[in-house]
Amino acid sequence: MSSSNDKNIRQIVSEAHRSQRDREKTYRERALKLFPWICGHCAREFDGKRLKELTVHHKDHNHDNNPPDGSNWELLCIYCHDNEHSRDQVADAYAEGPSDRTPDNDFTDNPFAGLGDLLKDKLSE
Repeated sequence: MSSSNDKNIRQIVSEAHRSQRDREKTYRERALKLFPWICGHCAREFDGKRLKELTVHHKDHNHDNNPPDGSNWELLCIYCHDNEHSRDQVADAYAEGPSDRTPDNDFTDNPFAGLGDLLKDKLSE
């Protein structure tokens, strides 16, 4: 029994070590090793329990682009990260704009139609 328990414990410890190595390979873990734990926008510092509030922002918005040197990443706090993505969404919305809008179809009626004729009558009096 003791031998079986020892084997199970070694297997669990081995799995835990492998899992830890896999996590360290993720881009967040690599970014936290490469960069100081400071938000790139608001410059707040993070450590301890608050470190979870520091996120990795992909500068080109491609989460598959994870170069080993971290050149596509910046560390942002959760608030600045949300703001960054919100700004991009607003910019994208304005860039697209309504596709069917032209100056000719902004109004269905011309409120000044016939104004010239009305003014002619007033000016001739």
